[in-house]
Amino acid sequence: MIKNIIFDFGDVFINLDKQIIFREMQKFGGSLELTPEMISLNESYEIGVISSEEFIEKLKSVYPKASAGEIMDIWNGMLLDFPEKRLEFIESLAKEGQYRLFLLSNTNALHIPHVEEKMGSDRFYRFKNSFEQFYLSHEIQLRKPNAEIYRFVLDENGLEPNETFFIDDTKENTDAAEKLGIRCWNLKVGQEDIVDLKSKL
Repeated sequence: MIKNIIFDFGDVFINLDKQIIFREMQKFGGSLELTPEMISLNESYEIGVISSEEFIEKLKSVYPKASAGEIMDIWNGMLLDFPEKRLEFIESLAKEGQYRLFLLSNTNALHIPHVEEKMGSDRFYRFKNSFEQFYLSHEIQLRKPNAEIYRFVLDENGLEPNETFFIDDTKENTDAAEKLGIRCWNLKVGQEDIVDLKSKL
C-alpha cells in the first residue's frame, strides 16, 4: 500500500525547455554537445559545491562572447510555465491527507529564485507548502540518480521503500529508485501529466 509520494519538479510540475542551452549558447561559440567538463560543472553546481558566481565565471570562460547577465538569462530561460491545473492538483492531494508528500529536485541556486519570481510568491508558496519536505539538490548536497539521495529521503522521514511512490521524467532517476524497492512512474513528458497520478497508484 502506497503511503508516501515523492515528486520531481521540472517537467513534472513546471514545464522546461531543456534545449535552450544548446540553441542559445551556439550564438556565443558554444558547442551542441555537452562536454564532460560541462556536465561535471553542472553537477557540482546542482549539489552546491560551487556558488552561482563561480558557476557563471566558469561558463564565461567556456563562452567568452557571453556576458554574465546573458548566461544567467539563458540558464533561467529553460524554466517555462507552471500550469494552474497542476498547482490545484497538488494542493487538493495535500488537503486530502491520504499520502505524505515530498518534493525531490535536482536544481540550483539560480533557478529557485527565478521560479518564485516567475510563478509569483503566492503561487510558489502554495506549491511549496503542499509538501511535508521540499528537497532541493543544492541545499542537501545530493543529486539524483545517486542512491544516497533516495536513502537520505527515506531515512530522514522514516519511509519504507515498498510504501513509497516516486515520479520523475528522467528514466535514469526512476531506475535508480526502483533498485531500492521504491515504486516508480517514469512520466513521459508531452504524453502524460501529473494530474493523472491516481490512475498510476
